[in-house]
Amino acid sequence: MNQVLLNVMEIKVNDPVTFTFFTGYMAMFAASIFFFFERGQVDGKWKTSLLVSGLITAIAAVHYYYMRDYFAATGKTPVALRYIDWTLTVPLMCLEFYLLLKPAGAKASFMWKLIAASVVMLVAGYIGEAFVPLNADGSAGEGATGHSVLWGVISTLGYVYILYSAWFGEAKQLAASSNSTAVQKGIKALAWFVLVGWAIYPIGYMAMPGGWLSGVITNPESVNLFYNIADAVNKIGFGLVVYSIATSESAKS
Repeated sequence: MNQVLLNVMEIKVNDPVTFTFFTGYMAMFAASIFFFFERGQVDGKWKTSLLVSGLITAIAAVHYYYMRDYFAATGKTPVALRYIDWTLTVPLMCLEFYLLLKPAGAKASFMWKLIAASVVMLVAGYIGEAFVPLNADGSAGEGATGHSVLWGVISTLGYVYILYSAWFGEAKQLAASSNSTAVQKGIKALAWFVLVGWAIYPIGYMAMPGGWLSGVITNPESVNLFYNIADAVNKIGFGLVVYSIATSESAKS
């Protein structure tokens, strides 16, 4: 009789990082099912918004399925998998601003500017984090700080543009002209997600070798813990805000 070996990932009671990898995966998978099912309960002009919300959490759930195994097997931060996830989901989160504000007159150029800013933010962040010069022992090598700062500044420019648009720029102005209290409150909530929820990502970036916080946050497990919680809150939270707007506006019909 052939022996069947089951490769089961062990989750220790004192391992919050692996726990949040698994919880994040299940939470975002469940959120996707919710958004896809609820899509049929809203008016036609909001269906695409809920579809995108479901895609965001579904893409993240798939990546978390692989990231939890990678971390459990190696104990290392899954940098490449995280950035693949973010490169797909963050532009979709920016797309949500356009879809919500399209009835208020948002143009395609508004959408592409937000998406372009998110791509700059993520590509620069990936170059800064994945290609930082390291010594053989994993410590920061020569030029690591300059490399980190250069690409971190470029990444921040993309982030600041999205932040400015949400709080003071085109997104804020379109929301004000929408004549919809639900849309205005929803865009304000998304702006808070960008300001507070997304702030954890540059903090994690600065905690890598060569970063300004590398001497303060030295344990990669802490960074992964913060990333996992932030991802679940931001992506599911974004979707719930969109769901709230869609249901509120559909109820008026």
